[in-house]
Amino acid sequence: MANTSEIRNGLCINYNNDVYTVVEFLHVKPGKGPAFVRTKLKSLTKGKVIDNTFPAGHKIDIVRVERRKFQFLYSDDSGFHFMDNDTYEQVMIQKEMIDRSDLLKEGEHVEMLYHAEQNIPLTIELPQYIELKVTYTEPGVRGDTATNVTKPATVETGAEIKVPIFINEGDVIKVDSSSGSYVERVKS
Repeated sequence: MANTSEIRNGLCINYNNDVYTVVEFLHVKPGKGPAFVRTKLKSLTKGKVIDNTFPAGHKIDIVRVERRKFQFLYSDDSGFHFMDNDTYEQVMIQKEMIDRSDLLKEGEHVEMLYHAEQNIPLTIELPQYIELKVTYTEPGVRGDTATNVTKPATVETGAEIKVPIFINEGDVIKVDSSSGSYVERVKS
């Protein structure tokens, strides 16, 4: 058991019979009344995000998690299939357990969070940036550069991303996996 002073981003806790990770937190000490910690928690099993306020000094149950390296193999109707890089063991994960699953391409290396005591997978963390090839986009209009003009582009995984008008089919772009937004064109 720990208390609220140990809350930080990425901490995994047991709350309401589920495993949550702290997405955001704020320690508040008002002029009147007791201090408290305002948090935004994300369920690692269901993907639901909730807001919760803990009184200062409240006891929390920290869950020990392990990070393991996996490689994405393929997806089918039953889910997404990954291989452990150390043991070559294969694991199947449901789509709901992966944020931005539309950015996963075969062969991509990811980190899987495991519940240390129960040895069950909790969620997948994609790398911060993913390089993807543009498979379809409309050609840009010459001279339309007065403002930040974007257009939709389909990448090799089937995801649609807003890109600047100078991006063409066949270009490789870097995408931020947390927001799914364009970062830059990759030099070849």
